[in-house]
Amino acid sequence: MAALLQVAGLHAAYGLTRVLHGIDFALEEGSITALLGANGAGKTTTLRALCSMVKVEGEVHFDGARIDGRATEDIVRLGIAHVPDGRGTFTHLTTEENLRLGAYVRRDKSSIAQDFERIYGYFPRLKERRHQQAGTLSGGEQQMLAVSRALMLRPKLLLLDEPSFGLAPLIVREIFAIMREINKTEKVSILLVEQNAAMALDLADHAYLIETGRVVLSGTSEDIKKDEAVRRSYLGY
Repeated sequence: MAALLQVAGLHAAYGLTRVLHGIDFALEEGSITALLGANGAGKTTTLRALCSMVKVEGEVHFDGARIDGRATEDIVRLGIAHVPDGRGTFTHLTTEENLRLGAYVRRDKSSIAQDFERIYGYFPRLKERRHQQAGTLSGGEQQMLAVSRALMLRPKLLLLDEPSFGLAPLIVREIFAIMREINKTEKVSILLVEQNAAMALDLADHAYLIETGRVVLSGTSEDIKKDEAVRRSYLGY
């Protein structure tokens, strides 16, 4: 299977503080890849670096084109959608207005109405709350909205940053099941940053472990699960 995303020698910094120190990884088209690691390891910064939201050095190729150094909006137009940590919903706008913003760079305006129904099929609660202000939704509903808004772009690659954070386990399982369905039926590739390593490895095909801004381990999810250090430090058994 061809690589949709290839990252080589990626460095990233906030001002004078370097966070990533030359990481390399790849994501196959149609796959789900997880980035694992402790808080502060550089996982969130990696997603931001892919979207040119931080200062970077190195090479990033997406769908055959080099994208490092390009403007964030141009990267979005290429088909990379980012669901940030903290969800990033526009709290004073309605659910439907948030979804419409997700499609703002699309040119096929005639298909957007159909996509509302497609999204509501995955997340029927959002349809029930489509006229409700996003800030009044529950935490789980806001996370569903953040994912749905990204899907309105019709992305080739979805970047998910800590989708389980602050949510009840039942809601997390529901969201992860929908992510698996979207990956299988719509062939949306997913790069997942997730503190819950066990759930991430159950969802993902491949995983990379990042420690202090460097990739220290990579492999299939099944192989990573069997690594003794990973089991002790991240899986708790």
